[in-house]
Amino acid sequence: MIRVPILMYHSVTDRPNPETKPLAVRPGDFSEHLSYLSEHGFTPLTVADMVASLNKNNGRSLPDKPVVVTFDDGYADFHTEALPVLERHNFPATVFLTSGWVSDAGKDAAGRPLDDMLTWGQAREAAQAGIEIGGHSHSHPQLDQLSDTDLRQELRKNKGLLEEKIGAPVATMAYPYGYSSARVRREVRRAGYWAACAVSNTIAADRHDVLAIPRLTVAQHTTMSMFRRAVEGTAVPLIYMRERMLTKGYAIVRRTRYGLRRVRGNV
Repeated sequence: MIRVPILMYHSVTDRPNPETKPLAVRPGDFSEHLSYLSEHGFTPLTVADMVASLNKNNGRSLPDKPVVVTFDDGYADFHTEALPVLERHNFPATVFLTSGWVSDAGKDAAGRPLDDMLTWGQAREAAQAGIEIGGHSHSHPQLDQLSDTDLRQELRKNKGLLEEKIGAPVATMAYPYGYSSARVRREVRRAGYWAACAVSNTIAADRHDVLAIPRLTVAQHTTMSMFRRAVEGTAVPLIYMRERMLTKGYAIVRRTRYGLRRVRGNV
């Protein structure tokens, strides 16, 4: 069985605000993470490269120890803190960008950014440096709670703006908060994405749905010991037991909430 650790980062900073702090990682810790991966023979891939390598019909294959580094939302500190470390280690990565949160979104601004965000120019610069830009919705809503019309708009506006501003095709995306459903995944496919990331906090494998690829959360509380065990695939369920239980429990609540809204005619 093919197994790939896909790491999910958010903000990389020594000075997170209260809203981003739980998922923020210090630059020094991020550098230590990449050093470990480099020194222990991991080969970094983007999400698109990984999915393409899983397609047995195109002649590509995965390296012996693949790893994927991803960032959600598109915080400004990706450009100032994370990108220099990635370039120093010659690591590609994937940034899932919320188009309505971009700092110079102008008339397209939507939602409420949690901190300073990338500009379109910085996103283009990252893409030119080998960073894959993926979608993360337009306003960062809970996609599984939206009506069909609003869901379609969130996905397609995000993809359209990213391709227009970055000047390159956008083929992958990540669900805000990690939430999706069969209905959301159908719309993701119809919007033109051929792969999408969730969270799930488990190692990705070739048995997983390509529209619900699991990732491993890397956050403020992630010690180097936890990081090492996660990427090496040892004791992963134990490390993330609390997160996985909360995610599964809340998924039931969310499905029930959406069903009640449909009954009441609000969706």
